[in-house]
Amino acid sequence: MLTRLRRFETIARKAQEFTAPQRSGAPPHPFDIRDIHPALPPIVRDLFDDGHYAQATFEAFKYLDKCVQRHAASSESGFKLMMQAFDGSPPRIKLTRLSNKSETDEQEGFRFIFAGSDLAIRNPRAHEYGLKDDPDLCLDHLSLASMLLRRLEQSGYK
Repeated sequence: MLTRLRRFETIARKAQEFTAPQRSGAPPHPFDIRDIHPALPPIVRDLFDDGHYAQATFEAFKYLDKCVQRHAASSESGFKLMMQAFDGSPPRIKLTRLSNKSETDEQEGFRFIFAGSDLAIRNPRAHEYGLKDDPDLCLDHLSLASMLLRRLEQSGYK
């Protein structure tokens, strides 16, 4: 039943693209205002638009996890992946040149931001039943995920 409902929702969304009148002066989407990373899967925006804010956040952070996993060439996930990927000499994912104390500190700081966001944001949405977020909290979470994705890109990881 759920699969049929999702298929119907997908078809309805596509049909709306072709049948909905284009309004000039329509307010920009919150994703555009917040500059949410365009590489996030379309399901993130769909869930947000449908009011499923906690699930949208969860999907965004699962995507981030998969990006880090791919670039680190690791089968780990979550906190353990993040701690492993950004640590070591040299780390699997190098965010800075690590040529001075400041760059080493930045690498370490991002290691904890990646790992901490996994624990504090992704995990509750993966393991708690019925968790509800509001749109602003979701956009804050998606902004953080976007920033982390951009930081990976700045370091040469696509």
